[in-house]
Amino acid sequence: MTLSPSSAAPSFLPALNGRKLVFVVTEDWFFVSHFLPMLRAAKELGLDVTVVTRIRQHRTAIEAEGAKVVPLDAERRSLNPMAAGYAAGQLAAILKNEKADLVHCIALRSILVGGTAAAMAGIGSRVYALTGLGFLGARTDIVGRWAQRAVRLLVRGLQTAKTRYLFENTDDPRLIGLDPSDPRVTIVGGAGIDPDILMPQPLPAQPPLKVAVVARMLWSKGVDLAVEAVRIARSRGAAIELSLYGEPDPSNPKAIPEAELKTWSGEDGIVWHGATSDVSTVWRDHHVACLPSRGGEGLPRTLLEAAACGRAIVTTDVPGCRSLVRDGIEGHVVPPDDAKKLADVLVALSQKPDEVARMGQSARARVLEGFTERQVMDAVKRLYGEVLAT
Repeated sequence: MTLSPSSAAPSFLPALNGRKLVFVVTEDWFFVSHFLPMLRAAKELGLDVTVVTRIRQHRTAIEAEGAKVVPLDAERRSLNPMAAGYAAGQLAAILKNEKADLVHCIALRSILVGGTAAAMAGIGSRVYALTGLGFLGARTDIVGRWAQRAVRLLVRGLQTAKTRYLFENTDDPRLIGLDPSDPRVTIVGGAGIDPDILMPQPLPAQPPLKVAVVARMLWSKGVDLAVEAVRIARSRGAAIELSLYGEPDPSNPKAIPEAELKTWSGEDGIVWHGATSDVSTVWRDHHVACLPSRGGEGLPRTLLEAAACGRAIVTTDVPGCRSLVRDGIEGHVVPPDDAKKLADVLVALSQKPDEVARMGQSARARVLEGFTERQVMDAVKRLYGEVLAT
């Protein structure tokens, strides 16, 4: 994956001091977990920053980075036109009050609502960050294709001469009819990882091969495929254990019921631990990161974290996942929805500890090539500077 150019700071950047950037994002936790580097990039440019979002428990964390926080009462899942229209009107008033020079909308619903609000407020400078299409992007049936076509029309309909697009992989631009090389497109290495915080640690002893899935517990993440693959592998006599870290997301229609997670956790070799805030310890205790996603990813942060910690990765051939992992180098890439193939790969890795170690080393090197927090921040700084200079 190649990032958009970001090596040198444009000479006009000091002129950005005091100008106002407003982020629009549905959930405060999502902003804190993925987008604080972009806030820091804006502050390095001298921009005043406001984050408009639904407030849960992370207001203080955002304010600690020097941003103002404005609550927005908007349901994340709802694309009901009346609800979206009300939210857009509410947001337009906020944008006018904040005297925004640039609006950065994160994820699909924020783009639709925030783009409409920016139009109502007369703000043409916009960044639309499409971080994958979630369960919509995971659908390949005719309904999914028509829905993706509708999204393309809606998003492109909110485009201005000063609109720029931010993506985390080279597949997603095509979903809305853009070429990845289009000058309006910037591609960054996901949320970015600080490699000085997430560091490789010695691998635990084998056997067993310890595999972990760290993700929201959603069907779209393929958590059930990981469970089935480990069942198959263990039925063949392979010494493999699976740990699941994450919570169901009640606002997501693809959430796995907690009862199902507890049932899986009662099986031999499978444990659901719930959410974790300490991924370094997770990867210290495991050999392989697994994310058998069915699609809809931007660039999964969980894979970046595991790679930074020097762990081999097993994932699926879907946008975002295949942007980071090259089959046979950083890990293995298998077809989506194929538990048997996933089991084959895990069984093979359980017999090749040297290969697991080599792939983990390659994964760490891969992160340093273009997926660090600093590299993402530099690309975003250039993007903001270009938009506000036009």
